[in-house]
Amino acid sequence: MKIKGTVESIIFQNVENWYTVVELDCNGVYETASGVFPPVTEGEEVELTGEFVETKYGRQFKAEDVRTTLPESEVGIVRYLASGLFRGVGPITAGKIVEKFGRSTLKIIENSPERLVEVSGISKEKAKVVSASHDEIKVMGEMLVGLQNLDISIALSIKIYKCYGNSSVEIVKTNPYKLVEDVDGIGFLTADRIALSENIARDSEYRIMAGIMHVLKEKSSKEGHTCLPLDLLVQESKELLGVEEEMIFSAIESMAMERKIVRPKKRGQDFVAFAQLYNLEKSSATKLIKLKNEFTPLHLSVDEDIAEYERVNGIVLNQDQKDAVKTAVTSGVMVITGGPGTGKTTIIRCIITILKKLKVKVALCAPTGRAAKRMSEACGAEAKTIHRLLGLNFTSGSAGFQCDENNPIPADVIIVDEMSMTDVYVFNALVKGIRRGGRLIMVGDRDQLASVGAGNVLHDIIGSELFPVISLNLIYRQGENSLIIENAHAINAGKMPQLDVKDKDFFFLNRSTQEEIANTVREMVLTRLPKYRKVTPKDIQVLCPMKKGLAGVNNLNEILQSVINPKQKGDAEVVYGSTMFRVGDRVMQTTNNYQMEWTKIEDDGRAYGGTGVFNGDIGTIREIDRSSNRLAVLFDDGRLAWYSSVDIGELTLSYAISIHKSQGSEFDTAVITVVGGSPQMMTKNLIYTAITRAKGLVVVIGDKRSLYRMIKNTYTAVRYSMLKELLHSEKKKYEQLYG
Repeated sequence: MKIKGTVESIIFQNVENWYTVVELDCNGVYETASGVFPPVTEGEEVELTGEFVETKYGRQFKAEDVRTTLPESEVGIVRYLASGLFRGVGPITAGKIVEKFGRSTLKIIENSPERLVEVSGISKEKAKVVSASHDEIKVMGEMLVGLQNLDISIALSIKIYKCYGNSSVEIVKTNPYKLVEDVDGIGFLTADRIALSENIARDSEYRIMAGIMHVLKEKSSKEGHTCLPLDLLVQESKELLGVEEEMIFSAIESMAMERKIVRPKKRGQDFVAFAQLYNLEKSSATKLIKLKNEFTPLHLSVDEDIAEYERVNGIVLNQDQKDAVKTAVTSGVMVITGGPGTGKTTIIRCIITILKKLKVKVALCAPTGRAAKRMSEACGAEAKTIHRLLGLNFTSGSAGFQCDENNPIPADVIIVDEMSMTDVYVFNALVKGIRRGGRLIMVGDRDQLASVGAGNVLHDIIGSELFPVISLNLIYRQGENSLIIENAHAINAGKMPQLDVKDKDFFFLNRSTQEEIANTVREMVLTRLPKYRKVTPKDIQVLCPMKKGLAGVNNLNEILQSVINPKQKGDAEVVYGSTMFRVGDRVMQTTNNYQMEWTKIEDDGRAYGGTGVFNGDIGTIREIDRSSNRLAVLFDDGRLAWYSSVDIGELTLSYAISIHKSQGSEFDTAVITVVGGSPQMMTKNLIYTAITRAKGLVVVIGDKRSLYRMIKNTYTAVRYSMLKELLHSEKKKYEQLYG
């Protein structure tokens, strides 16, 4: 049977699978309906096919098919226009439009949008925007229905539509494997399922190429490789596709001819690289060699300036620190590396002081907002994220930067902190934005984990031996009585830390099972640490080696949310999969979203906006609009972003986060879990990275034997990249051209 009604309220909606429960106004009779709905808002009219059933919540209409229809009543039209689907139209403007045109409003918008200027407050430009929104909604609805008929979920259908627009259904039917290349979140297995349902052959060249591309992209996104040995790629592709090796080799040749991939050699071995990543590494290598050779020299001796800095600040720099300052002033590219407490920040402050005295303009940056904020506070000068320094924009329809080789960063020297977490995408954009004759100073800890994103930038630059590298080993902050720093360096040296010192900033609680660890984490976060440190539970960051298990990220987030921010009757919530998001929840962005708009209010009250939220950004949910399943996140650096129902899947709770995701961040109080696990994961540099994230207090909870095994485990995962080799080849080219 069929029923038709207006969405009066949305009772429940899971924005991952779009299972929805709504209350419908069916000509004055209110009915509850449930099923998989497209994105609907209050005020929209729907036509449902299905049947009434009895549930534990009472009678509901179980919808097997859902079709949205345009509202016909004036009240419904007002609510529809004000639902947020129409850019720039709120309840007041919607009311004015319907007051003027009545039940003919939507026909006017579709057929005679120029008449909207008859409504007070609507300009010609705004009329065009309203008309365009209407057309977009209409086409989107048709496309979503067509994609759902291909057995594609609504969530994926929306992503496909955002990528291909009006061509969505045609592209999916003719070559669904194109989705693997173009649409985030759609992997080979999804495309393969669609293709097989459309009777596309298993030995189709489209399929084999897509499988090869899938292996390259998976190895890049999950393991950080920018290239793979040819034999490894063939083996992985064969297992995925179930076809003969000859067909894979043939597809690789075709892809190389089409320049989708590149086939470089590395120490005599054949490699295959995704063309985009290879070109990013090659571009980075070219620019670094130019910076090394073309920087504007400063003819001076800095010994007197260093002595003056020491006198004013009441400190004495060691020889390595003095060498770092001198090298920074006399080099085009350099690296400063060292662990916590070795004086990296002191050196940066000294370099800034000397360069400012010489009227040399310096720009400070870091990969994340938290790292940039910490750099600003430590150095006493403004530091920006790399994205903000470069001026991320989305005006052309794709992510781009205002600063590039044609419009460089307005600074003579760029100092970038937390280089260990800088991937090849961000690094290439940064070096492209440095003006000719400029300088680059890279600061980081080579012993921390490699970047989450693809590439091995810091290690390749150091390993090339083409640029000066100053390694700091003397620990300065021991005088601050910090056991965190002492223990971090002990772990880095492969030694067990001091675990039984009382009244310090480092504590170890021995717990044998994951259940005991989870219970102790709950107790520490909820009661013991707030009393001891006078902090709130939300100020304490839990760091875990793994996501799964009772003491893993996922389970601890559920536990901590239930006690720190429990469900309150009447509070708005948004559900995504098995996660319930509430106002007040701590959340983290899990992928780069260059299109996400945000606003920020400075300390002086000035407001400005921008685009882009990035993998690892942490914030707090400040508001939930239940009628449209949107929520607002205030990030720790002050940016406020509104997430639509389509974007919410990019968020995860962050009461507990993985150690990998904590890179570049610093927390006053950190609780770290230590559990048994695979040797490939439970390594020395993992626990070292976790401990160096804390500034004020570390509490390690776990099994002492597991901690010992981690510290003694020096396994480092191989990360395949080409930057080191490309630096040497670009050096040779430069010397051949310029001598």
